[in-house]
Amino acid sequence: MKRFHLTHLFLGLSLSAMCLTGCGSSDTLKTPPASENSTEDFTTETAVTDSTEFPITISHAFGETIIESKPTNIVTVGWENQDTPLALGVVPTGTSAANYGLVTEDNIHPWTAEAYEALGEKNPVVFDDIDGLDFEAISDANPDVILAAYSGMTEEEYTVLSEIAPVVAYPDAPWQTYWRDQTIINATGMGMRAEGEAKVAEIEAVIAEKVSEYPDLAGTKTAFFWISPDDFSTFYVYLPADPRAAYLTDLGLEFPDSILDMANSTSDFSITLSRENTDQLSDVEMMVVYGDQTLLDALLADELMSQIPAVKNGAVVLVDSTTALAGACTPSILSIPYTIDEYLSLLNEAHGKVK
Repeated sequence: MKRFHLTHLFLGLSLSAMCLTGCGSSDTLKTPPASENSTEDFTTETAVTDSTEFPITISHAFGETIIESKPTNIVTVGWENQDTPLALGVVPTGTSAANYGLVTEDNIHPWTAEAYEALGEKNPVVFDDIDGLDFEAISDANPDVILAAYSGMTEEEYTVLSEIAPVVAYPDAPWQTYWRDQTIINATGMGMRAEGEAKVAEIEAVIAEKVSEYPDLAGTKTAFFWISPDDFSTFYVYLPADPRAAYLTDLGLEFPDSILDMANSTSDFSITLSRENTDQLSDVEMMVVYGDQTLLDALLADELMSQIPAVKNGAVVLVDSTTALAGACTPSILSIPYTIDEYLSLLNEAHGKVK
């Protein structure tokens, strides 16, 4: 197994940075959230050649990556990118630690752990990279390709990783890759695009079947928030560009007009809202928020926060940060079937309080 020497890397870092092509254009693979939970709404634009033939070229936010031959050793960094190879029957030689929600002793989410076990891997290689990428460990995993379709890597990190192996980065912006795109982009980097598309269609069918059991949820104006229980002065609203917010539309819900208006004012995946501006959320019928009953009680007791219709009526889905669902709210190809029943049940319970 090759050993990665950081000293050698950084001597050539400035030169390799000069060799990068320009940022990706609108030709990159991009899939919007499905509407009305129909696979017919899934369309793809791509600059990727037929994944059954090599070399393949993948356009992304940092330029283009060329993969000369079908990779054998798959390494993943970022959020749940390892779920794509696992769903396609391939064990990654290394992957990033999970950093939110319930995790196993190996620092991965339970659905990921089950997939490893099903493929006969009892000791997955997991990078301790929550506070920064571990380039040595990534190199020691001997990757032929590094999958990072949903991640927040910087251009400098991309350049460093590219010295180790070809990197499949996010198509447009950090932390703004929907689960469909994440799966298909990563699968393409493995030379398994068709298999990735088939897996997406399979999970879309699961979603459609499950959502059909909750017809009352359809069209409910719902938004996803992060609110600190210790400070209501400002809080975060996740916008349609954020995968956890976009996933709500898969489940039959709709964005309130207020959220769509906010999204038109920024290219970010979230926006910070002041407590004094909660009147902007007067059309939020239901909300999802990380927290517990203590948070909801505090919101109800607050003069301004309690005026949000979802809060006033108690139509709030509380997602405990220590649960599997907390991680699965940002969905992956494996987390969706693992938690969708629980998520829909909680949404339906909250919907019963919508007025």
